[in-house]
Amino acid sequence: GRRIQLLKGLPATSTVEENSAAGVLVYNFSVTLSPLASEGVAILPTIVNSNPLTEAFDIESKGGLEYWVVTTGNPVLDYETMPKSFDLQIFVEDTTGRTDLNILTIQVTDKNEQPVFRGNMAIQTVMIYVLEGTPPECIYQVDAADPENAKLKYSLLPATVPFSIRESGAIFSTKEFDYEKDPHCYFLNITVTDPDGLNSTETVNVNIININDERPYFTIKQRIYRIPEEQSLGTIVANITAKDPDDEDSPSRLFYSIQSSGRYFSIDPATGVLQVTGRIDRDALPLRLHPNISLIVRVEDSPSRGHASEMNITVIIDDINDNPPKCNPSAFRKEANENTPPGTFLVDLRNYCKDIDVDPSNNQFSFTGLSGFGSNNFALESTVSGRLVMTRTIDLENPANPGVEVYTLTVRVQDITHPNYSSKYPFYISFDNIIYIYIRIKPVNEFFPVFSNLSYVFSVSEITKVGSSIGRVHAIDKDWPSTVITYSIVAGGSTSDYTNIFWISPTKGHVRILARLDYETTQKHIFTVQATDQEKSTTASVTVNVLEVNDEEPICSPSFYSFQIPVNLGVGTNINGFRIECQDRDSDPRSFRYFINEGNENSHFTFSPSAGSNTSRLILASRFDYESGLDTNWIYRLRVYITDDNLFSDRDRTTHLIKTGTVTLSIRVIPNPTTTTTPGFTVVTKRENLYSASAWYVPFVITLGSLLLLGLLGHLGLLLLAWLRSRCPPAGKARGTPLMNASEKKKPKKEVVVTMTKLNTVFDGEARDPVTGRMYEFNTRSGARRWKKSNEPLQPMLDMQVTSSVTDKSGQGTDREEAPSKKEPSEKRKELTAATKPAAKPSTRQSETPGQDGLRLQKQKEESEDIGLSSPAPQGR
Repeated sequence: GRRIQLLKGLPATSTVEENSAAGVLVYNFSVTLSPLASEGVAILPTIVNSNPLTEAFDIESKGGLEYWVVTTGNPVLDYETMPKSFDLQIFVEDTTGRTDLNILTIQVTDKNEQPVFRGNMAIQTVMIYVLEGTPPECIYQVDAADPENAKLKYSLLPATVPFSIRESGAIFSTKEFDYEKDPHCYFLNITVTDPDGLNSTETVNVNIININDERPYFTIKQRIYRIPEEQSLGTIVANITAKDPDDEDSPSRLFYSIQSSGRYFSIDPATGVLQVTGRIDRDALPLRLHPNISLIVRVEDSPSRGHASEMNITVIIDDINDNPPKCNPSAFRKEANENTPPGTFLVDLRNYCKDIDVDPSNNQFSFTGLSGFGSNNFALESTVSGRLVMTRTIDLENPANPGVEVYTLTVRVQDITHPNYSSKYPFYISFDNIIYIYIRIKPVNEFFPVFSNLSYVFSVSEITKVGSSIGRVHAIDKDWPSTVITYSIVAGGSTSDYTNIFWISPTKGHVRILARLDYETTQKHIFTVQATDQEKSTTASVTVNVLEVNDEEPICSPSFYSFQIPVNLGVGTNINGFRIECQDRDSDPRSFRYFINEGNENSHFTFSPSAGSNTSRLILASRFDYESGLDTNWIYRLRVYITDDNLFSDRDRTTHLIKTGTVTLSIRVIPNPTTTTTPGFTVVTKRENLYSASAWYVPFVITLGSLLLLGLLGHLGLLLLAWLRSRCPPAGKARGTPLMNASEKKKPKKEVVVTMTKLNTVFDGEARDPVTGRMYEFNTRSGARRWKKSNEPLQPMLDMQVTSSVTDKSGQGTDREEAPSKKEPSEKRKELTAATKPAAKPSTRQSETPGQDGLRLQKQKEESEDIGLSSPAPQGR
């Protein structure tokens, strides 16, 4: 640690030029050692610090104890940008521990440096692109600087190039370049020089860019092409070529198109090949009239916004024989009457056939090869004319005739010129050159229909069902082919009740009946039938004999009767003098037989006489015995049968038709009365209209009339309402007139009270409701009915009394008491009161009686079993 001067030559000051390279000697010094330091230097001389701090200097050993201070070149000393003086502290120590520290001051001196380029030119070769056609302008600005900030001078070589550089370093083009004529690239040597003559040079490459500024042009000379029609799709017509000057010797990238109609042709956009893309038919419009197709072909050097050229091309289409003769129609249907004489003209085929080829040499044709079954009856006048005529007479009824009604002939139509058809065209349709001729020999109606019989006789039972067939008529026609014969009734076959009794099948001739036959009315029907073949007709007579059959049943009066008898009536008595009288339209009264089929328990009743007369009386055959219990039924419902088989033997009754009439009797046995009861009753009146099935129009007319009447009443009501509105304005709108005159006195209201009192009756008859099957009781005089209560005998007939009272506010009415009766719990008395409205005009309304005020009775309800029946009342009620 003892400091002794060991560094010889330090401290000191030295200089070094800027931009000195590495290893340049700046200063040299030496180290002095003491005698004790025999082993040399412990720490070599070292730059331990610098001011300012830098690594631009280093110490190298020269050998022995001599040392150099040299530049390191990192960083390179720059007078213009770095400090101009550096103080280096150099330290050394010998082996004895002695040290020394001294300062070496190094001053950087300025040196004239060459100019330098900045920007892109300092690091690479600058490439400049100039579009052809660009007017002279500044194309680049050179950026250079002098380290000493001296003014620089720019120059450009070679001097022959069309460029110049100005004092500011701006490079200008001196002409408008044409890529097709001028060089495509220029190499410019740019030199920058300082005032001392130091300079730097860099190269700038100027490239001329080609732009699309030239129109392409066609290189072909041919403008007219000729092809035959019906060329296949894809056939090449021409190869259109063009060149673009912008492309020089390289292949041009051009785009081809057809500007006119592309119906027949298309062009490849890239190659310019013109080819067929549609059917070319010389025989169809518009090529039939204009066989030349004009095309405008366009070539462009860009798909859009490029330069283009156009060229007109004409394609002439030649006709070929590619169409066979065509007949429309290809099948003919003609008619000729039978017995038509030979030589008769039928059809001219040439009027219907045509060859559409344009060239006359291609559209000539002929007719040959007439064939077909029976073709020997026909002939063609010539192969050119195409006229078909008959050669023989054809008679359909002739046995030698083969029975052919329609002759099928074929004629071949063919081109005279050799055809040029080809199936290679996918759009070509092959035509059939055969004409079919169908000649129908039209039958002539020569013969009248003939019936198999001049007259027909049918015998029919009078009970034959309506719609049954009773016979058949038949007629034939000698015409061939057989004609359809239609049958009809032209006269007769009617009665006073029916317009048509018979119907005949139009096609089969079956005769059927439309109405029931009645021997008792008409025994024989005669009518005329007609057979027609639509043109000729003939008639025949038909007689229908009606056979008598026992089809009428005995009709007896009365058919229903109800009465009552005392329990102690004597045997043999004609009960209540009752008798029945019967009639039969088709049977003798002696054929009647009377017997009681149902309800005659213990055989108390019989009829006398029981057979052989049209009149018979009801007789009590045995007494009633209720005390011993033999008889328990107080009501007898007898079903009496009257048959017309009395004149038949027992054996014949099983084979002959027998009709039966029916009479129903209701007999109530009255016990000896001990008490008198007067049950109440309710009068129920039911009217029912019954119409025959044949009188279907009656309800239709009634319904239609009702609808018309309702419509008329509605229309009149609307008219009345409109009239009232016009005559009577609403309240409060008639000039403020009060709705009611206070001076008018309210007229007294009349009231009419009608009291309907239940009438006492007795239900002396019984019958069965056909709808529900239940038994009901009825009164034979009034028709009142009620459901029958079980085990209740018929009630005796009692008088009916009706009391009515009419009361007015101005007087008292009179009352009549009801006859004493035992009321059922369900019976109710209702009083219906109708009050008359105050009249608008007292002069006309005050004189009216209460009975003229339109009384309205309410319907009386019964909760008991005394009800009205839904079914019609039995006959004889």
